[in-house]
Amino acid sequence: MGLSTQKITTNAADDELLQRLSSELERCLPEAVQHDYDLLIPAMRDLPRGLHAMAATHRLDLSMGLDDLGWHFYNFYHREFADETLWGLRELEADEVADIFESARALVEPHWDEIGSFRAIGVSEFVAWYSASGPERALAALNRRLWAICGQSSYGLLQFWLDYARRYPDRLIEGR
Repeated sequence: MGLSTQKITTNAADDELLQRLSSELERCLPEAVQHDYDLLIPAMRDLPRGLHAMAATHRLDLSMGLDDLGWHFYNFYHREFADETLWGLRELEADEVADIFESARALVEPHWDEIGSFRAIGVSEFVAWYSASGPERALAALNRRLWAICGQSSYGLLQFWLDYARRYPDRLIEGR
């Protein structure tokens, strides 16, 4: 079925537009690629740039709704995917969010390998380390800023999807 500029531009309701965007992403990025970054990243890059950006930022929206930036890097531990997330935020013109994400990544980077080691050991060890660690405290101000941005809309970071789709519907249809 797919998206069309008509389906995007004639869509007045945010809920309906978000549903269409989400359905298109699910169609283009099936469950089979979702858990393997070696499959997911190239599949995202094959999408039109707007859908690529949305796919790359979806997990950050989930993280901020459930946890925080530190947990995001634990749950979605993959440097290249973090690069995609930053690119996606910039493409969506979520510049303040991109700046926050970039700062958070810089704070997490010295602990990157340690965070990865907890993925092999287990989540309870990460919980103990993270709650007693410097990164959680260092990320606190960035988390507060990002939660405040997310709280400006009932759609959280997905509000950027809606704004982008209405501004650039052709970027959701056309190639890169």
